[in-house]
Amino acid sequence: MTLAISLLVVSLAAILLAAELFTNGIEWFGHRLRLGEGAVGSILAAVGTALPETTIAIVAVIAGGQAHTDVGIGAILGAPMMLSTLAMFITGIAVLGFSASGRRSREVHVNYKILGRDLRTFFVVYLIALSAAFIPVRWGRICIGVFLLVTYAYYVRRTFTSSSKKTHEHELGPLHLQRKAPVPRLRMIIFQLLVALGFMVGGAKLFLNNVTYIAGVIKLSPLVLSVIITPIATELPEKLNSIIWIRQKKDTLALGNISGAMVFQSSITPAIGIFFTSWMLNPEAIASIIIAVAATSIIWAGMNLRKRLSPYSLLIGGLLYAAYPIYVFGFRH
Repeated sequence: MTLAISLLVVSLAAILLAAELFTNGIEWFGHRLRLGEGAVGSILAAVGTALPETTIAIVAVIAGGQAHTDVGIGAILGAPMMLSTLAMFITGIAVLGFSASGRRSREVHVNYKILGRDLRTFFVVYLIALSAAFIPVRWGRICIGVFLLVTYAYYVRRTFTSSSKKTHEHELGPLHLQRKAPVPRLRMIIFQLLVALGFMVGGAKLFLNNVTYIAGVIKLSPLVLSVIITPIATELPEKLNSIIWIRQKKDTLALGNISGAMVFQSSITPAIGIFFTSWMLNPEAIASIIIAVAATSIIWAGMNLRKRLSPYSLLIGGLLYAAYPIYVFGFRH
C-alpha cells in the first residue's frame, strides 16, 4: 500500500510536468500555424490532453471481459461528467482566487460565440450518444456512432474556419526546451509536445493502475470506480492548463480547453464505446450523463440570459459533481 501511494505521488508529478510543457508548447504550435485562440484551446489543447483517457478506454474495451468493458465505459462517461462539473468548478475557483489576490479581474473575458457553440454541441451530441443505449438493434447503434464521428469532424472544420487568425507573439513565454530562442524551431515545439504527451499518458496510466489497486481492496463496482477515479488522473491536465491560462488572463483558452475536450469526449470516445461494446448502460452510467448535460445546460443558460459568464455559475458544477457519489452510494446502495 505504501508503494502504491508513493507511485501515485510520482504519477501526479509527471502529469503536472506534462501539463506545463503541453500548455507552453501548444501555444507556440498554434502561433506557428497562425491559428486563433479558439482553435488552439478547443481543438489542439483539448484533443491532446484527452489522449490519456481515450487510450485507456480503447485498451480497456478491446481487451474484452465484463470487468474491462465496465472500466472502459466508466472512463468514457467519467470524463465528460468531470469536465462539465468539477473542471468548471475549479476554473471558477481559480478566477475568484486570482481576482482576490489582485492578479486579474473577477469578470470572465471569453469568446461567447466559441464557448456557446461548444456547450450547445456537447449537450446535443451527448444526448444522442445516450439514446444509442436504448436502440435494440446493433446496426442502429453503429449508425449513431458514425454520426458522432461525422459531427465531430464538422465541429473541427467550423472551429478552424471561424477562429480568428490574430496571434499574440508578445504574450508568449519562451519554449521550455528552447528558452533562448525568440521564436523556437517547429521541430523543437513538436518534440516538446511529444515529451509532454509521453509524460501525460505514462503518468495517467501509472495513476490509474495504482488507484485501481488501492480501491480494489474496498471492492467497488468497476464501472462506478472508473467513472469517479479515472478522470481524476486523465482530466487533470485540462484543469491544470486552464488554471495556468486563467492566471494569465487567457480566458478563451482556459474555457475552450475544457469545452473543446467536452465535445471530443461526447463524440469520439462514446463512438468507441458504441463500436466495441454492447453499449448497455446501467442507471449509474445514465446518471453520469444526465449530470453532465444538466451542468452544461445551466452554464449555457446563465451565459445567454445574463449576456456574460459569471464565475459563480461555474461553481454550480461542484455541487452537481458531488451529487453523483451521493446518488451511487446513498440511493443506489
